[in-house]
Amino acid sequence: MGHVLGRPIVLWCGVFDVLNVEKMLSLEWIGQTLASACWIVSVFVYADWSLPESGGDWLQLTAASSWMVANIASALSSDGTKE
Repeated sequence: MGHVLGRPIVLWCGVFDVLNVEKMLSLEWIGQTLASACWIVSVFVYADWSLPESGGDWLQLTAASSWMVANIASALSSDGTKE
């Protein structure tokens, strides 16, 4: 298999090659990502996981996490190159 010790560093650096930094610096992207992060945190702050009716908390967490994943996916360049 060869020497693989340095591969994670190379792979991590490659992540930045596909990010659309211009989009990530836009007010719209920052605002939506911050809002979804706050929503995720609020679920953990206010949820009472011991109650059997906490299904709504799981739905809130799923919705907030989906929003965050969508924001991160939108920051990926479609052609894999920096613009």
